[in-house]
Amino acid sequence: MLILDTLSFPELPEQAVNEDLLKQVGEGSQEAFKKLYENTDKALYGFILSILRNSYDAEEVMQETYMKIWTSASGYQAQGKPLAWMFTIARNLCYMKFREQKYQADVGLEELNQGENGEFCPQIENAADKLVLQAALRALKEEERQIVLLKNSSGLKHREIAQIMGMPLATVLSKYNRAMKKLEHYLREE
Repeated sequence: MLILDTLSFPELPEQAVNEDLLKQVGEGSQEAFKKLYENTDKALYGFILSILRNSYDAEEVMQETYMKIWTSASGYQAQGKPLAWMFTIARNLCYMKFREQKYQADVGLEELNQGENGEFCPQIENAADKLVLQAALRALKEEERQIVLLKNSSGLKHREIAQIMGMPLATVLSKYNRAMKKLEHYLREE
């Protein structure tokens, strides 16, 4: 049985975010911001996690994303796609995180070459099931992994994923089904 099938994921409300709600956030309404957060946090976190593949970094970038949304909402140009705007902010912050990590890794290598003692000690966050699932997700292509995580951890519908990723619905459905078969095959072998 697939591990993903045993988890329950909330659905993203049809009107999770609209132009009016974002306008209210831009005007400084804390209540509107709270509603925006409650309606989109799981979808946004799933998207960020699908890119970063690290829950600690994903939580950090998610906070930065909502801070950026709060400070930038007044400049949002209404195009009928406020959720896509939010996802773009999140994606850009994810890429900034990658650049920051690359810089830190480069600096760390310099220190190591200069004789500094440094140990890399990754933390294991959960039980073996999580590790196996993470390994299985790494076996997927980047787009497949994003589609699976957006669908299963964020609760987005296939058509919403197609819109976010700028792909035809049929392509998203095909990639999702292919990815789920790969996951099932991988998990059976483990």
